[in-house]
Amino acid sequence: MQRKLIQVVETGLLKSDIPEFKVGDTVIVHQKLLDGAKERVQTFEGDVIARNGSGIREMITVRRLVQGEGVERIFLIHSPRVAKIDVKKAGMVRRAKLYYIRDRVGKAIKIRGDVKRQTMLDTSAAKASQEAAAVKAAVAREQTATTGESKRAAKRKAKADTSKK
Repeated sequence: MQRKLIQVVETGLLKSDIPEFKVGDTVIVHQKLLDGAKERVQTFEGDVIARNGSGIREMITVRRLVQGEGVERIFLIHSPRVAKIDVKKAGMVRRAKLYYIRDRVGKAIKIRGDVKRQTMLDTSAAKASQEAAAVKAAVAREQTATTGESKRAAKRKAKADTSKK
């Protein structure tokens, strides 16, 4: 009984806008940070070297090089602090965990690209950008229509006011 209740609560908190990505992919994680009184978004770009857990507890380990030093961060995928995740490049690996990359230097760190999945990512990104542009255009048309109508209404009102005097 308790497990079912926990499951129901957790499914309500799962994010639906998480893209499909695997270990070996290069991702950009947009994370919300409190900067004084303001909230800003900071990006962390790197290779996914591990994916652990399931459901609301699912997390990824992202690794990148900063000035020759390896930096790893663990992100909870469904956390409210993670604004969004973008997949930049699809990688092809044979392992579920890429911890061996920690010991590698230079070109040995390179992850081979997955051409098939990359073309799928590119086409889905193009479709998403087209849809976003269409939505933006529709909103702009709607705003201009409402402002146009309000201008006409204001002119009519001004005419009516002048005719009454």
